[in-house]
Amino acid sequence: MGAQQRVYKQKIRSAQGMKKIFKAKEMVAASRIAKAHARVEATTPYADALTRAIGSVATHSNEISHPFLDNERSQTGRAGILLITADRGMTGPYSHNVIREAEQLANTLRDEGKEPVMYVVGRKGDSYYRFRNRTPQRAWTPYKEDELPALGREISAAVTEDLVSDDPAVHLDELFVVSTRFQSRFIQSARSVRMVPMGLGDVQGENAPTYPLYEFVPDAESVIGELLPRYIESRIINILLQAMASEHASTQRAMKSATDNAETQIDKFTRLANSARQAEITQEITEIVGGADALSGSGRTER
Repeated sequence: MGAQQRVYKQKIRSAQGMKKIFKAKEMVAASRIAKAHARVEATTPYADALTRAIGSVATHSNEISHPFLDNERSQTGRAGILLITADRGMTGPYSHNVIREAEQLANTLRDEGKEPVMYVVGRKGDSYYRFRNRTPQRAWTPYKEDELPALGREISAAVTEDLVSDDPAVHLDELFVVSTRFQSRFIQSARSVRMVPMGLGDVQGENAPTYPLYEFVPDAESVIGELLPRYIESRIINILLQAMASEHASTQRAMKSATDNAETQIDKFTRLANSARQAEITQEITEIVGGADALSGSGRTER
């Protein structure tokens, strides 16, 4: 076997090894999408029920005062951005899309004279900002998929503490969440959502249902004071689960593309190896024929 042929054979073995890795990761991601989507579906009814409960309180109470509503926010100029990225690689454009969305939001806030404050989930986002000497206010890395509900509660407690803080250097006027919305295995989109302050339209929705009459004990303000932090916590958990389902879907597509590329490389190097082998065989035949002709000519000269 010639040197060129050995090079191609080595490249084929390397591509075959990478193909096995990519295919395995694709299958793992595909198996996890259904489970992740089921977890999203399991948490959505609770978050929707809290939304309806807040809507019912807001509908039947004309004067509600709470730090998370529009009429009670102080003005320190600080706006928090909770960015949810991947904690590992091989996820395709998943992290890039949400980071780009967060950067656009941060630029918009700066144009409005506000100071964006980053809260980052995932090593990809944390590395992005630290590489640029823009250390996030808080970062949660690494994290495990099975611990997302606990992580959501921890994040909710941290941002809520900053939202209600009396320290101007810590207090947040607004909180935005930038994440990936899971719509299906094939459709996921980066989005930014303002979570605080919330107008009544945010919790009632465009087509608010007709709520029955309620009597709130001890009063509507106390009830909504209990519901709003739970609402934020449930929404953050649901958003984290949607982001994880989107990450698995993006990983599956990326690994499918990588597997296809590996197959293309294998076919390419196989053709080149065959061409090199044919060239070597042709050269060997040419050398044999040339040697035979030389010997034949030498014999005729001697006679």
